[in-house]
Formats: sequence, structure tokens, C-alpha cells
Amino acid sequence: MTITGFGEVAERLRRSTVVVRGHARGGGSGVICSGDGLIVTNAHVLGNRSASVQLWDGRELVADIARMDRSCDLAALRVPAAGLSAATLSDSSRVRAGELALAIGNPLGFVGALSTGVIHAVGRLPGLGAAVWVQANLRLAPGNSGGPLANAFGEVIGINAMVAGRLALAIPSTTVKNFLVGRASSAWLGVSVSPVRVPDGRSGRFGLVILEIEEASPAALASFLPGDILLGTEERGFGHLEDLRTLLQGGSERHVRFEFLRGDYSKVRKVTVLLGAWPAERPRAA
Repeated sequence: MTITGFGEVAERLRRSTVVVRGHARGGGSGVICSGDGLIVTNAHVLGNRSASVQLWDGRELVADIARMDRSCDLAALRVPAAGLSAATLSDSSRVRAGELALAIGNPLGFVGALSTGVIHAVGRLPGLGAAVWVQANLRLAPGNSGGPLANAFGEVIGINAMVAGRLALAIPSTTVKNFLVGRASSAWLGVSVSPVRVPDGRSGRFGLVILEIEEASPAALASFLPGDILLGTEERGFGHLEDLRTLLQGGSERHVRFEFLRGDYSKVRKVTVLLGAWPAERPRAA
């Protein structure tokens, strides 16, 4: 089946796709969201507060990281430019299986590479938590991260993020829109954690040991300390790392009563934490 103007669609999308260099291990792609220099990409593409961007016309620009949310793997960049060719963000809730999909990116050094396929599904995947993905049967490679997944009209329906099996996974455009206007996809606790088994004479309870705590975060205000082990909440214990991520889903402020261990593994402590919205204009650790 021939789609009239498909070549023009792909060319327009190429002009709205940039090369992003912000990590020592390589770069990725990004999508121009407004003509005055707003670009969205994956958070995992970036490393620090600065990055560089190469436009389709070859211009190299220094970019500032305006916003980052590692919980949904998105970052917004600002470059000093005007009159850029901006892509259109579509409504990913209307995407259906079987629709044509195309991806533009910069895999393995090939700038503006095009890949085509079809939508497989839109929804969650086992082992990847509560996140919803636009899943497409097309080929991605390192360097595609942060680039657009689009429909046959060239409208962006997702930001390519990873590969699972033979499927390309993209962050839905509805999530991207919420991120760009400052609506949090998850609440903020402000800790980095690692799964552990707590010795208790049997098989051991599952817990999440706190490795780092962000300054002035809800966890810091609740007097958590590195080395504390989160067991869960009063209502439900943790059995997997995804349980904490699921608990943090939804950006509204709310009180949560955590159970945790400190020092004495036989004594369960409790503390009420006010989960907050992510601080604006600040890079955030996972």
C-alpha cells in the first residue's frame, strides 16, 4: 500500500529531530517541541546540567537542561534558537494496534535514520512496573533513544526509550505533554534504594535499603537515614522494587505511613511522610 506524501512526512519529521550529546557513553536523539528552542529527550541520554544539540541543518548548539524527571525518563532542553521546525504531539490514547508507525533517530552515528513498522499495543508490560508504553514492531538501535515515534501523518505519538525483545517501547505522547507543562507523573520521596533480604532466621523479609537521600526531600524531612530499610507501608509490605514505584505513581501530595528498620532488625519503626511534587527546574535522581 502506497501512502501519498510519505516521503514528505518523513522529511518533515527529520527536520524536527536532533542529535543530543550529553553523556560520556554516547548520545541520543531529541524532538523539537516548539520553534523557540524547546526540545524533549530521554533523561537517560543526559548526564549533567549541560548538553549539546545538533540540528538537522548541521548547527551545533549548547543546550540547558530546563526540566528532568527520571521517574518517567524525560528531560526538556532549551537551545538559543528561533524559527525551528517543531513536531506535533498527537494524542497517544487514540493509537490502535496495527497502525503504521515510523521512528526517526540517530542510531550508531547514522543521523536521521528512518525505521518503519506497525503498532503492536499500548499498555503495560510485565516486569516494567506501572508505566504505559506505546509498543511498536520496528527496529531501534543505540542512538534512537529520545527520538520520535510517529504515526503515518508524522505526528509524534511517543518518545522512543528502549527495546524489549523485538518491540520498540516509547513513552506515550500524553505523558510527554503532561511533563512539558509540569504535571508530575509520580510523587517525590527523594531516595535511591536497593533491594535486600533482611535476616530474620527464616528466608528473610524483603526490603529496600536506602542508599542516598536528597537534600530537603520528603525522606530527609521525615528523618530517614542512609542504611534504613523500607519494609512497606502500614497497609502493605514491599515484595519488589516496583512496589515503591507503584506507590509513588500519581503526582498529588499525600501522607503515607512507612514501616522501616534501623539497626535493630527485630524492631519495626513507623513514620508518616508527606510525599510531595517534584521540585521545578531541577534535575532529579532516580
